[in-house]
Amino acid sequence: MLEVNELTKIYREGRGVKKLSFQVDVGTAFGFLGPNGAGKTTTIRVLMGFMQPNHGSASICGLDCWEDRTELKRLIGYLPGELHFMEQLTGEEFLDLIEGMHGESRVIHKNRKTLLASLDLYPRQLIRKMSKGMKQKLGIIAALMLDSPVLILDEPTSGLDPLMQKTFIELILEEKKKGKTIFMSSHQFSEIERTCEQVGIIREGELLAVQDITLLKQKEHQTFEVEVEGEEDAQILRESGLFLNPLEDFKFTILVSGEQDELWKTLAQVHIKRFKQGSLELEEAFMQFYRSS
Repeated sequence: MLEVNELTKIYREGRGVKKLSFQVDVGTAFGFLGPNGAGKTTTIRVLMGFMQPNHGSASICGLDCWEDRTELKRLIGYLPGELHFMEQLTGEEFLDLIEGMHGESRVIHKNRKTLLASLDLYPRQLIRKMSKGMKQKLGIIAALMLDSPVLILDEPTSGLDPLMQKTFIELILEEKKKGKTIFMSSHQFSEIERTCEQVGIIREGELLAVQDITLLKQKEHQTFEVEVEGEEDAQILRESGLFLNPLEDFKFTILVSGEQDELWKTLAQVHIKRFKQGSLELEEAFMQFYRSS
């Protein structure tokens, strides 16, 4: 369905992407993970036919992303990472325009109404008066309402509050049930974890790995901040074999990778004053994954 082979696009200043190769099967949701500036948007712009690669190739549904870029856009629902609207229009006028460009089908109109309700967007407001979050909702609606077989979404939850992020994930899960092929970039592990079967990890323009999401989840590192009652409890932690980073006399950060059984067995033996769970920053988690693979 979507195939990238030795794809290279280098800018004058030297940044870009180098020799990317991966494929996304029909009906699969593929997450493209990496820190800001890693090359996610450059890859997407090549897939959309906005830029010609220096070397290699990219194709979707058998169509070359550069040579067949006009025809290809009929098959794709696209959400760019940086939204630029005709600010003098209302949200409703903008959606009318997009709908008209795609034939004003009943399916598109029905999808539009459903999405407006789900994302709680009032479309009659002028776009220039909309907040960043409202504009992001408008972009999501424009991409999803077309009922395209392929969705390409660049940082889709940027600017959304946690409730709307949850709603977006639910919408993507519904699209998956319809058999859509989804390519979604993000620097948030949580939304990729919830929606995708496969993930590609990119850093500084190079693909570090392509993995099944369940395998990557097993590699995910988590941190736990624990404060215990006294020296006896602290000594139990020190002798447990867990990876500890001492903060104070009876306070530790515990790093856990994969299964957490040993952590909970150890904590059951001590008196806990405070306990806080967190996760490593995604870029650091990527490096932990990369060093251990």
